[in-house]
Parts: sequence; C-alpha cells; structure tokens
Amino acid sequence: MTEPAIFDETREVNPLLLAYLGDAVYELYVRCKLVTGGNIRPNEVHQEAVKFVSAPAQARVLREVESLLTEEEWDILRRGRNAKSGSIPKNAKPSEYRYATGLEALVGHWYLTGRTDRLTEMMTKMIHALEEGESRGE
Repeated sequence: MTEPAIFDETREVNPLLLAYLGDAVYELYVRCKLVTGGNIRPNEVHQEAVKFVSAPAQARVLREVESLLTEEEWDILRRGRNAKSGSIPKNAKPSEYRYATGLEALVGHWYLTGRTDRLTEMMTKMIHALEEGESRGE
C-alpha cells in the first residue's frame, strides 16, 4: 500500500472518484486489521467488517477524529461530503452517507497523493476509535 504519489494535488479529481477509491482503501485497511488481529473465523470477517465500513460507522468515526484534520483535509472532506451522488443506502441517514462519502474522499486523497504516513496514522486512530465504541456498545 505504499504506492508512489500519483498526483501532487487532487483538487481537479472528481470527489466521487476520490470517494470510490477511498472506499476500497478504507476497507482494505479494515480487512487487514481483522485478519491480522487473529481470533476471528473466516465466516465472521464480513460481519465484523461491516461494523467498521458502514456509512453510520464511518460518520461516527469521522466525528471522533475531525479535530485532528488540517484545513486542507477539511477542504477535501467538504468536497466529498457535498458531492451529489446517486442514491443513499437503506441503512444510512442522508447526513451519515454524506459524511462517509467525505471521509472516503479524504482517504482517496491521502492515497493518491502518496501521503501514506498520514493515511496509516489516521486509519489506525479511526479503527481504534471504532473498536473503543464497539466495546462501549455503540
């Protein structure tokens, strides 16, 4: 996952395309965490992954880490959040879906610009925050 930077900046990239890529990168981090964390059966991986990658979970975790974002990162997040997508999944409120799309656009931005240190740092914090919430029953 340490690809060289493809873009210096992603301002010209459609935010929904950033979110499309960011969704895949985010899910890959979550799957790696689940698989390497041990103590999970293969048929449980998907059920556990959904707890991390659903729009409500992504919106919740974004609120946990939003104070750590730079102004540039907020700009990317806002672009993704405000992009007009087709439809909203049944299991998510429109606001949750928009925040999740913004988060995915930000993850896509980090990946495409080669900011893998920042990507790894924030994904680690987000996964940890979701695990903490899970242990509290959120």
